[in-house]
Amino acid sequence: MARLEDVARYVRSKTAGPFWVTIDVFCDDDASFSRVVRAPGLTPAAVARLYGVSADSVKLFPDPTLRVLKVSFPRPVIQGSAADADSHAGQYFVRLLDALVAPD
Repeated sequence: MARLEDVARYVRSKTAGPFWVTIDVFCDDDASFSRVVRAPGLTPAAVARLYGVSADSVKLFPDPTLRVLKVSFPRPVIQGSAADADSHAGQYFVRLLDALVAPD
């Protein structure tokens, strides 16, 4: 199985308000997008394990027109708090790069 970084064109993370993080997975073509959407490493349960959140709180928003999968989950600490090491959530995507992606 391939890893997400081998299939996606671009992966980024960003803050989605003070309580949420969103990771965007951009794909070059429909085949790659289909693989990403079916990825065993991108299920709510898999994302929850990686980020230490409840699987029920992980939201997946596939957009086939743009070939983007948005993955959203609650921030572990409130944005801007003393415990927040990444206020812009710019580095959250890194853990997801090794996620397993469905074969062709």
